[in-house]
Amino acid sequence: MSENFAPLSGPLFQTDPLRAYRDMRRDHGPVAPVVLEGGIPAWLIIGYRELHQVTNDPVLFSRDSELWNQWEHIPDDWPMKPMIGRGQPSILYTVGERHTVRAAMISNALEAVDPFALKRYAEEFADELIDRFCAAGRTDIIADYAVLLPARVLARIFGFGDEVIAPLVGAINDLVNGNERAFAGVQFLGSSMHQLLTDKHAEPGDDVVTRMLQDPSGFTDEEIIEDLMVMMTAGHQPTADWMGNSLRLMLTDDRFAASLSGGRHSVAEAMNEVLWEDPPTQNVAGRWASRDTHLGGRHIRAGDLLVLGVAAANSDPQIRTDGSALTGGNNAFLSFGHGEHRCPFPAQETAEVIARTGIEVLLDRLPDVDLAVPADQLVPRPSPWLRGLTDLPVRFTPTPALGGQK
Repeated sequence: MSENFAPLSGPLFQTDPLRAYRDMRRDHGPVAPVVLEGGIPAWLIIGYRELHQVTNDPVLFSRDSELWNQWEHIPDDWPMKPMIGRGQPSILYTVGERHTVRAAMISNALEAVDPFALKRYAEEFADELIDRFCAAGRTDIIADYAVLLPARVLARIFGFGDEVIAPLVGAINDLVNGNERAFAGVQFLGSSMHQLLTDKHAEPGDDVVTRMLQDPSGFTDEEIIEDLMVMMTAGHQPTADWMGNSLRLMLTDDRFAASLSGGRHSVAEAMNEVLWEDPPTQNVAGRWASRDTHLGGRHIRAGDLLVLGVAAANSDPQIRTDGSALTGGNNAFLSFGHGEHRCPFPAQETAEVIARTGIEVLLDRLPDVDLAVPADQLVPRPSPWLRGLTDLPVRFTPTPALGGQK
């Protein structure tokens, strides 16, 4: 690798990541040598065409992290180790025919979810959460709403009982935040999944977990639990950030201000623009070269780690020639990945229903919602991986809770 590494961290990734990617593209081209935490080298794919090439060739650019040529340099306490997934038997690191069959099992289980029931669950939970703060006239949309809604809906369609959902949501947020309760959160999520499978073996239902257990592909309970934990965490935080980033856009951009009160079309446009301009998933680790090759003018060695620069590729001037914002129906963004390891289509649809319903219910219930702080005080989390706000303080005219009126 080149010695001129660009650090994949720092304040610029928090305040202006698109500028950071522009600087990388200027200095290194579409494939940039970067250094991860702890001085670990990798390649960041910031070209749209190059990312397409990598994700379209799962043999040359494998998802098998065992190929990594840096394992001897990775300490046990390396903070990124959970993101790499060595030894994890989940779908994220399964390759070949086994991955194809496993992805089909997950897609089939999600696709069978009744879309009307999914929207109803999202509406019910959204109303319950809004009831908690609607009379106060102020709230933090992130802490009190966005980070609570997706996991609740996912838990319901997975088959969890209502008594488990609230503590489960808390455990998932602890896990995602990586705070001092993260390990306890992982343990609670894992034990809850074990108990859920036990319950569904004994009493099957019309839910995602039952359908995965009944799939004829022959996956073990342990494999299904690993996949459920991935589905829950990967489905929750990016969806919460999609909601938060879309609401930030609608509350700070004059193009959306005129249609905030009940404007359905503007919600869809804001959500689509966020997937282009400010996607919840910024960078993904990753792929590993199965042999020496060349990409974007760079010599890639066997075992090198390639980080997928989703946000950077979306803004590649080679495909965004006029630089204008994309709010229409153009869905050629890479925010859900690409190729056989992309986010399954039913999972994308589930996330979209939850996020859009959550935004629409909020705007219906609180039509004059507005920022409670200047826009330049909104602070994204300091992460090059997931892009979302730390908080989104708003104010609105106090309204009574719906309670038992519905």
